[in-house]
Amino acid sequence: MNTKEKIKKELEALYNEGAQLAQTFQNKGQSEANFHCEYQRWYTRALRVVEILAPDRYPEFKSYYEPDPKRRNLGYGTYVIQDFIKRVAPNKFRYPDFDTEKQTLFCFLNQLTIFLSLKDRIDSVLANIDAELFFELQDAELKTATQLMKISIRAAGAIAGVVIEKHLQKVAKNHNISIRKKNSTISDLNDLLKKEGIIDTPTWRKIAYFGDIRNLCSHK
Repeated sequence: MNTKEKIKKELEALYNEGAQLAQTFQNKGQSEANFHCEYQRWYTRALRVVEILAPDRYPEFKSYYEPDPKRRNLGYGTYVIQDFIKRVAPNKFRYPDFDTEKQTLFCFLNQLTIFLSLKDRIDSVLANIDAELFFELQDAELKTATQLMKISIRAAGAIAGVVIEKHLQKVAKNHNISIRKKNSTISDLNDLLKKEGIIDTPTWRKIAYFGDIRNLCSHK
């Protein structure tokens, strides 16, 4: 099982746990104190997942649990799960038919709906993380090459050439371009990307120039 499948499985398990809790709460199959404990346990884990996978939905997800600091009255549209946990309820004279459990369930189901949508984001999020780590590694290697210039320009050029080669391989992979040659050089990858229309002629010439420098640094 790869990382992506593992994360999806863990997300599904956490969603199912929340859905089961909501179902039990709706059927009044557990005590209020037990719901408080189980929900807080679920919310703490789910909140962190939403923050990572869907930061744009994070404030909305929290808003179903935490009251708006600017809230002026308590009632329909402003009642949140934290109110239920604190045993807070609207004025009975103003809202005689207000059902705190029903409103709590409404907020909880909205959270579950947001959480369920996260499965569609895993692919793009992991791709972004992978790209960020890759570029950080490239930056570190180029810094090493810069430092090596004081000692050996040939060694610095060789390392920079490796970075270029890795980057071109990454570009080809991102565009689903098959690299048939096992040990492809900068020149091979450069020609392949130009042939597929990924890079234009000026870029191809510049990469070819870098490839020539790399060859000068790596051979006698």
